[in-house]
Amino acid sequence: MTDPAHVPASDLAQRMARLRGNLAACEPEWRTALVLGKVNLYYLTGTMQNGVLVIPRDDDTVFYVRRSYERALRESTFERIEPISGFRDLEGVVPSSAVPVHVETEVLTLAMRERLGRYMPVQDVRPLDLAMSLTRAVKSEYELACMRRSGEIHRYALEEFVPSVLREGMTEAELATALLAEMLDRGHHGVARIGMFDTDFFFGQVSFGENAVYPSAFDGPDGVLGLCPAVPYFASRQRRLRRGDLVFVDVACGVDGYHTDKTMVYAFGDVSKQARHLHERCVEIHDRIAERLRPGEVPSAIYEDALAALGNVDGVAFMGTPHDQVRFVGHGIGLTIDEHPVLARTFDQPLETNMTLAVEPKLGIPGVGMVGVENTFVVTPGGGVSLTGSSPGMVEI
Repeated sequence: MTDPAHVPASDLAQRMARLRGNLAACEPEWRTALVLGKVNLYYLTGTMQNGVLVIPRDDDTVFYVRRSYERALRESTFERIEPISGFRDLEGVVPSSAVPVHVETEVLTLAMRERLGRYMPVQDVRPLDLAMSLTRAVKSEYELACMRRSGEIHRYALEEFVPSVLREGMTEAELATALLAEMLDRGHHGVARIGMFDTDFFFGQVSFGENAVYPSAFDGPDGVLGLCPAVPYFASRQRRLRRGDLVFVDVACGVDGYHTDKTMVYAFGDVSKQARHLHERCVEIHDRIAERLRPGEVPSAIYEDALAALGNVDGVAFMGTPHDQVRFVGHGIGLTIDEHPVLARTFDQPLETNMTLAVEPKLGIPGVGMVGVENTFVVTPGGGVSLTGSSPGMVEI
């Protein structure tokens, strides 16, 4: 049996050191942190097993694994991994004096807190979320290498593959299925993780024409009719491609757990001058934001600048549909699609080198569809460097 490649031990050590530093800055009184979420467990240990990572302020961190201990040992270079059969085995691991206890409040349910509380002092619970988000926001060279591989798959798939397969009469689902198969064949890891609580997400969305502004509960600018009311994602099996349609493709890609995000729009035949003009406005804002993705720039200021650059766009909706507009123009990305930081109001902590963000200015045109562009960038002293290609979109088919 061949064991998988490991996350470098040096990365794991640096991540833990940064988390402890961010905890001290965000929560000076912290005594103990418990990590329960599978994505954060993977980030800190290099393996995604069922267990609890116990981080004492003044002692060594231990990963207590219920299942699978054997797999954890195969996959992880983390120094201390101990087997448990259940939460009962954690009794006494965290003394009652080691409070408050910091946990991921977006992950810990009331039921889980009750079960933990039988054996651990989790009465005084404080948030770990901000410190964890700040830690994950800055990527190592190992993480960037994963995202570069994802970005190249993404670039090829949307800039070269999609234009080659579009044909009149195909359904949205046929295009989405062909695209997913191609990306899987080239190395896409096949899932698209969202950090937001109780949010489903599958691959992304493919929409023709007016379906791209169909109302959606998802906290993003795009609309999608989807497969059915119970699965309002992916694409429609009924809507067929017609001449004059805008084709809107917004999908995720990932390699070894790390994602990129990319959107492209295609003109299938003649589309209106309005659509072309508004798309060009989005591309200008996209490029303007990319130029500002430098260490020290403030996300809220970048967002306000984007709004000012957009100006008046009567009759269309910036970042959504007329009744459902989101209040951001870009988002951090990595092990999940939605990470820190966000290009939005109230996000005032300056950007740092090697943060990664998806920039996605979009405009919804009622009855017509969605225009705009999205690419994933790395923050550098010279401005944002795209991982996912450079096509401005509105590709003519």
